[in-house]
Amino acid sequence: MMFIRRALAGAVVLGVAAAGLTTTASAGPSRVRWADCTPEGHDDPALVQGSQCATLRLPVDWRNPDGPTFDLSIARRTAKGKRVGVLVFGPGGPGDSGVDRIKTGMTRFSADLQDRFDIVSFDPRGIARSNPVQCSAALLAKQPSPIITSTAEFTATISYNRQLTTDCREHTGPLYDHIDTWQTVRDLDAIRRALGESTISFHGSSYGTLLGAQYAETYPNRVRAMVVESVIDHGSPTTKSFLDVQAAAAQDSFDEFVKWCDASASCALHGQDIHALWAGLLARSGDPFKLSFQVFRLLYDPEWRVLAQTLKDLETPAAAAVPSGLAQNPLAVFCQDWNLPVKDYREYAAHLQRLARNNQDMRYPGQLMAVSMCLGAPKANNPQHVLDVHGLKTPVLLANAIHDPATPYRMAQSVQRQLGRSGVLLTYDGWGHGSYNSSPCMQSTIDNYLIAREVPRRGSSCAAVPPVG
Repeated sequence: MMFIRRALAGAVVLGVAAAGLTTTASAGPSRVRWADCTPEGHDDPALVQGSQCATLRLPVDWRNPDGPTFDLSIARRTAKGKRVGVLVFGPGGPGDSGVDRIKTGMTRFSADLQDRFDIVSFDPRGIARSNPVQCSAALLAKQPSPIITSTAEFTATISYNRQLTTDCREHTGPLYDHIDTWQTVRDLDAIRRALGESTISFHGSSYGTLLGAQYAETYPNRVRAMVVESVIDHGSPTTKSFLDVQAAAAQDSFDEFVKWCDASASCALHGQDIHALWAGLLARSGDPFKLSFQVFRLLYDPEWRVLAQTLKDLETPAAAAVPSGLAQNPLAVFCQDWNLPVKDYREYAAHLQRLARNNQDMRYPGQLMAVSMCLGAPKANNPQHVLDVHGLKTPVLLANAIHDPATPYRMAQSVQRQLGRSGVLLTYDGWGHGSYNSSPCMQSTIDNYLIAREVPRRGSSCAAVPPVG
């Protein structure tokens, strides 16, 4: 998911690390020493069976490779048939666990991919088992709403953000200031080296596409094939352009839901004025952003029937208990990857007013929190820039749905333009965040590219498959 997937899901309490042995990446091309992964928490042991886990000891800061280290958690499943090589999956979020994907989520990959590749993934630095960013749960739960309505609230948000940063740094250690994607690119290449591979194939999803694009930019000769699915444009230069394109995509997906509901008798709101109903819900809500985010998430698959029933039944949720102890804060990486400054409340209010004016329903996109939570932050370690990719052996294959609520199709088009001859965009003429599993056409085209490096013709697209939920 793009950026804010877990922002409102509540505190994520620390889990137990996966079983595995440690390898120091700087040891050279020696093979990783794998051990069987063990079930954790609510894992189904039958799903975990066959997965292998390990850790790599890597520098906290690749600019100071002889300094402090941390353990990066990785996992794999070996090819079941005639092996092509290694396929590394770049998890999204930020906050998604690649280790969990390998242990219990292999349905993400087709049988053909599982047959031909060792499929490897990892928990990015600062996430899950890889020295997670930890903060006081009670403080994290007090995060201010991104709907800031006064100068006092703007100032208070900056004060809170700085307090949270101090708290998270204290509980996380030195890694906290080095969790940006520039560092993760070097982690990915350390995985390649530790596996003893001269090149890797890569499939990045959502926030993982930022990692993939920057890896191709940094190590073009080490890419055998690369898919970036649900594409993030890290070249967006201003706060205005970033917010506008995100809100427009969310509004487009909401409009598609309304069209479906108007045409489908199975919609719980069929025949009603959904725009008016939604406006009333927002007006009565004690937290319009949280309410909007709930709807935003249901546009991902998309789950149109569930969304219609949710809007029909929606009631003000009960106040949640204040959590205690420590909780993970996977979104901390965002402020190290993006410079999205807002100089004062007047400018912030202008953004809110413009978003409301241009987007009838989704005036509070999920990514608004990415701006508010970075107010007052220092300049990013890995700021936005236009890609400069040369020397790739095969073009990067971009995949995006036209109606993606979280990574707009316009972003994929922008990244394709930046890649030039080194990028080919495969369009899914349908809905949702993610497209690989949305249609047999998308899956087979991507699989053929990854396995045989058959690059689809420019302008290729796959027909929409109507959502089932």
